[in-house]
Amino acid sequence: MTEEAIAFSKPWMGAEELQLVQEVLQSRWLVGGAKLAEFERLWAEYCGCRQAIGLSSWTTGAFLVLHAWGIQPGDEVIVPSLTFIASVNVIRHVGATPVFADIDPLTWNIDPEDVARKITPRTKVIMPVDQLGLPCAIDAINVLAQQHGLRVLDDAACAFGSRNQGRAVGSLADVSIFSLHARKIITTGEGGMIVTDDTELAERLRRLRHQGMSLSDFARHNASPTTFESYPEVGYNYRITDIQAAIGLAQLARLEEILARRRSIAERYLSRLAHHPCFRLPFVPEGMQPNWQSFQIAVSAESPLNRNQWMERLHAQGVPTRRGVMAAHREAPYQALAATLPHTEAATATTLQLPIYPEMSEQQQEQVLAALVDY
Repeated sequence: MTEEAIAFSKPWMGAEELQLVQEVLQSRWLVGGAKLAEFERLWAEYCGCRQAIGLSSWTTGAFLVLHAWGIQPGDEVIVPSLTFIASVNVIRHVGATPVFADIDPLTWNIDPEDVARKITPRTKVIMPVDQLGLPCAIDAINVLAQQHGLRVLDDAACAFGSRNQGRAVGSLADVSIFSLHARKIITTGEGGMIVTDDTELAERLRRLRHQGMSLSDFARHNASPTTFESYPEVGYNYRITDIQAAIGLAQLARLEEILARRRSIAERYLSRLAHHPCFRLPFVPEGMQPNWQSFQIAVSAESPLNRNQWMERLHAQGVPTRRGVMAAHREAPYQALAATLPHTEAATATTLQLPIYPEMSEQQQEQVLAALVDY
């Protein structure tokens, strides 16, 4: 039997997802129902938080949080440039100004020392990113925030299931937001999840995601016919459906196996490439446990091939790759900010990502490694 072509990333779906989606369709309650309530409850429980709020995407969730915090034109939000551009776009969505901080060149996560240098009287929020599923130095960020009276919004888009000194990512900032996009550890196709211990904020976010409506779908369904909702503030339609929540529940049920399979692939890559003269492998600080949402390597200066040449070579051998994490400050909307970020620019120019997903076979992993080792 011919081995299936290697994918770069692929969500793991099975009969459980189909069964739970079928239950939703048969119930005819497609949004704001029991499956969403259960999905939010289990997600919050896993993160060790009081509240979880399902949204249509990470982006809509981050926008709602910044909006609810009153972030507006004239305010500044410190964010790494080495991140998917959504992390920066949401700052512009509320009219605020992104201030780019450089990264730690070893972890590719935001450098708290550079964050400290970027704080001004206009700074209102620090938004670190748990890039590639590796927890950021959130404790140092929280210390800075407390010293300057700032809020911390942890962009945990890639980091569900990761742990920082034994603590679940999601429990370590004022608010954390996860993505449920198809490339993430747990996926509903599209979607996002906010977690927080701030119950008042959570209730407001639930209203804002549903046009500012004062009553939830459940509350309105169970109320008397003359109990009418009100709309105390302008809201949005940023809801996630119960169909998506059903998929998410099935994914949550196999979370530990998803994490174990990703960890096994990452450990094979790390072991076999440990002494490769052309690459620098991911660095995981002591006490950090990444979920291996992505496996990123950097091409060394000693390599006879540059990053793009390696990507072309791997492609020719049936191994799909992606460039490393982008540098948002180099994209057209943010060039005028004229940020100088040497570590970020070095990383984005030299990194690439290898295939990693739960159903990746040992034969496929060996094919990737052979293309890297036999050069």
